[in-house]
Amino acid sequence: MYEFNSNFSKFPGGYLFAVLHQKLDAYKKEHPEEKVISLGVGDVTLPLPKTVTDAMQKAVLEQTKKETFQGYGPYEGFEFLRKAIAEHDFAPYGVSIGLDEIFISDGAKSDVGSVCDLFSANNVIAVCDPTYPAYIDTNVIAGRCGTWQEEKGQWSDVVYLPCVKENEFTPELPERHADLIYLCFPNNPTGAMISKEKLQRWVDYANKEGSLILFDAAYEGFISDPALPHTIYECEGAKKCCMEFRSYSKTAGFTGVRLGYTVIPKEIENGGIRLNDLWRRRLGSKYNGAPYIVQRGAEAIYTPHGQKEVKEHIGYYKENTLLILQGLKKMGYEAFGGTDSPYIWMQTPHGMGSWEFFDYLLSHAQVVGTPGVGFGPSGAGYFRLTGFGTREQTEEALERIRKL
Repeated sequence: MYEFNSNFSKFPGGYLFAVLHQKLDAYKKEHPEEKVISLGVGDVTLPLPKTVTDAMQKAVLEQTKKETFQGYGPYEGFEFLRKAIAEHDFAPYGVSIGLDEIFISDGAKSDVGSVCDLFSANNVIAVCDPTYPAYIDTNVIAGRCGTWQEEKGQWSDVVYLPCVKENEFTPELPERHADLIYLCFPNNPTGAMISKEKLQRWVDYANKEGSLILFDAAYEGFISDPALPHTIYECEGAKKCCMEFRSYSKTAGFTGVRLGYTVIPKEIENGGIRLNDLWRRRLGSKYNGAPYIVQRGAEAIYTPHGQKEVKEHIGYYKENTLLILQGLKKMGYEAFGGTDSPYIWMQTPHGMGSWEFFDYLLSHAQVVGTPGVGFGPSGAGYFRLTGFGTREQTEEALERIRKL
């Protein structure tokens, strides 16, 4: 008789955003007359930039002609896009990335999960607390993380790195060794950013400990402060111990067409084995490459007009985020983030629990956010809102909250 992967049975419940959707759908069925505003899931509301769709339409027409048709592309992505990435996303910050160190995919979340294939179940992971749930969930499925401790709301074998108000939501180096360290900056969910000095400490720690940093830079496009690092490879020694994940979902509105990439320097090596080679081997077995049409759309982002449109989109969402941040503070809430990130991290009022506040806000104001405790034990008593709604939705949601 076949057997299922028993690691799935270890989960205490459903995936955070799936549970959120279920609660929202149930409410809408019970109250079909109510207009619900969702600022919970980080989905974009602006359409794709015209420069992008023009390039994709052109690519579609190319697929109708024998001389320009594209079938299977390179597993690692077409060279035209990898070249644009190296020249525009890294070279301006003094970072040289080889084209054979860039791997195009259908999104950062896919790569965050797929990287678990490359490491044994014996590796100990460390995550910021609170953290994006996919980091832990994919490691649970791979046989890491130990058992769920209900009383603590955490996994027994995970090294949690508290990101709390007292340390400005940036993690301290762990006292216990970790093999795989997940860092996300600008941070999801807290909206916090990390200085280059603090990030350098993590790189130095990883090189000293023989650890690997998995750096999620999906929200890099929202950084405003010129003193902040845009890539972990701005830190000395990072190419020896860090892989970096990027996404076009929030910066260019690709949530529906799916595209991202991962950078794996060839200098990352253990026991004579290069991580770059392992990832390339994995691609050959499990992936046939991202669609040519979508990659042409991403290439257009790096044109002068494409850059202009993308910056306008990001600026729109950042204005929404600033409205939320200032509005909440004016109402007397404690709120954080929002400066270099599309996320607002607010403290729930009157000692309410995260899910309690979710239910209260939904039932009394028909506004949806994400309960902070769903991101980890240190998220208890917090709530995440996003700037990805329309301007009208954002203003209306704030007015409803104010009336409470």
